[in-house]
Amino acid sequence: MATADIKSCYIGPEISDEQFIPEHIFFFLAKGFVEGYDGHNKYSLHSGDYCLLRKNNLARYAKQKENDQFEKVVVVFDEPFLKDFQSKHAFNTGPSYTEGTFVFFEKSDLVPNFILSLASYYQKDGKIAKSFSDVKREELLLILLQLDPGLANVLFDFSTPQKIDLKAFMLQHYRFNVSLDRLAFLTGRSLSTFKREFKQLFKDTPSHWIQQMRLQEAFFQIRQKKRKPTEVYLDLGFEDLSHFSFAFKKKFGVAPSKVGINH
Repeated sequence: MATADIKSCYIGPEISDEQFIPEHIFFFLAKGFVEGYDGHNKYSLHSGDYCLLRKNNLARYAKQKENDQFEKVVVVFDEPFLKDFQSKHAFNTGPSYTEGTFVFFEKSDLVPNFILSLASYYQKDGKIAKSFSDVKREELLLILLQLDPGLANVLFDFSTPQKIDLKAFMLQHYRFNVSLDRLAFLTGRSLSTFKREFKQLFKDTPSHWIQQMRLQEAFFQIRQKKRKPTEVYLDLGFEDLSHFSFAFKKKFGVAPSKVGINH
């Protein structure tokens, strides 16, 4: 597929750049390579690939440029938009039909042709005017529902997360850098209930337990898997290499760069 006329574009309400997904997000990769992770599986996207990221999940991705370029189109399907769409179109809803954060579709010319159609709507700032963005979002949503009618079960489910197994969730997601409020919400608990049950279960506070789990995993990755500190600290939820190195040395008595030399 030719991508020469595609520019990076963001359609829909602004969403903070965090690892919690508050709304359904359609992601089209025009140029580059992306490796995504949702706590369960890793997913790879190449130029021309596309997927939907489901709301109320955790996810992160690492990107690589292609010929020194990285271009994507991101379309956010927020709840008010989806409710308005649902009022115009008849789609039956039911239980979510799949697990996981990333939903992929069978390849179809409909999607890349839609992406190419956006070129004439770009403004100088690389965005699309509000008067056109809702129309284009509706067009894309109709395409996706045609490709996968069962997607209606996911998109039009406006319920909040139900109470789930706290231990299993935390062991699977401690690497994600999100607030305790988000973690409580995703496990179907209030913040106070989350903290109380966490303390009863792990005999520790959430913040301290999360850091210790990350440091233990870092030690394993560096010593056993022979990975470099610069390769692991972001994967484990540390935003800053110097902070990671300080916390690591405080816990293990040795800098992460020195692990394996005398240990």
